[in-house]
Amino acid sequence: MSNVDRAPEEVECGASANGPAPAAGVEVIEAREVPLGGPRAMTVRRTLPTHERSMIGAWCFADHYGPDEVDRSGGMNVPPHPHTGLQTVSWLFEGEIEHRDSAGVEAPVLPGELNLMSAGSGISHSEVSTPETTMLHGVQLWLALPDRARNAHNGFQHYVPPVVTLPDVRPDGPGGTVKVFIGELAGSSAEITTATPLLGAEIHLEPGARVAMAVNEEFEHGVLLDTERLLFDGVTLTRGDLGYAGPGLGGLRLHNPTDRPARVILLGGVPFDEDIVMWWNFVGRSHEEIVGFRAEWEARSVRFGEVSGWRDDQYLPAPPLPTTRLKPRKRSTR
Repeated sequence: MSNVDRAPEEVECGASANGPAPAAGVEVIEAREVPLGGPRAMTVRRTLPTHERSMIGAWCFADHYGPDEVDRSGGMNVPPHPHTGLQTVSWLFEGEIEHRDSAGVEAPVLPGELNLMSAGSGISHSEVSTPETTMLHGVQLWLALPDRARNAHNGFQHYVPPVVTLPDVRPDGPGGTVKVFIGELAGSSAEITTATPLLGAEIHLEPGARVAMAVNEEFEHGVLLDTERLLFDGVTLTRGDLGYAGPGLGGLRLHNPTDRPARVILLGGVPFDEDIVMWWNFVGRSHEEIVGFRAEWEARSVRFGEVSGWRDDQYLPAPPLPTTRLKPRKRSTR
């Protein structure tokens, strides 16, 4: 998905600007609403990057959207747009999206099935909800690539994770399920290759369920709530909130206090130890590099290729650069 903010914020983050926060409790990051285009366009809830936090491991972008009735929202209609230095992670709860990219991949995005696209040194792609889709609901995530991998060839991976049962901490409790689409959790290991150690999973909790899972203590973690209410390590999250816990969290404790099923997206990873600059759809290492990427996109450079089925005048133009140099943003303001 493209970051279609009319005035995208400048983000510089990494080792020198953001030391990881210790696991001294759960931070609650509230989402901000961002419209994807014109007056009928769907609205997403964005929790990464925000002023409070810009990354969780290599996870550097998180949009949560829906459930949206397509005939009201217009659905998703994002024309070809560029990416550099990142991987896109598409995960749907409901609906269907057609993905096309300049590497020649045409693939559906389906509920419960992971699509991961590697931009490497440059790629362009489009995302359009299919005519059969009446409701659209899911998340779009980005992963920053480390320097050793960011200029590699672009690529595409698809994976359908199994459903794994999560027991309740009480013998007669209702428990839940998990689908691990990146990394390892609860005895399930995803068949997906990433450039840094990471975790991504969809967790369902039955009404009243309490679950506890062992997690990697070297990871920082984020819990993005899709439903009404949840307790993350005793801290209340409401719909759209992202709960953050720094390294040192040995176990993940989730409690659904409601009388309806709860759903969360769990993100994790080792703190990213490189400085990156992120602006619009580009991840780079300096102001000058981002300026160069933008200029190449506007000139339709071979770096980004062509997406089949689209005219050149339909490609998404880059927004104006800020009038000042891209400014640093710390990983956390707390």
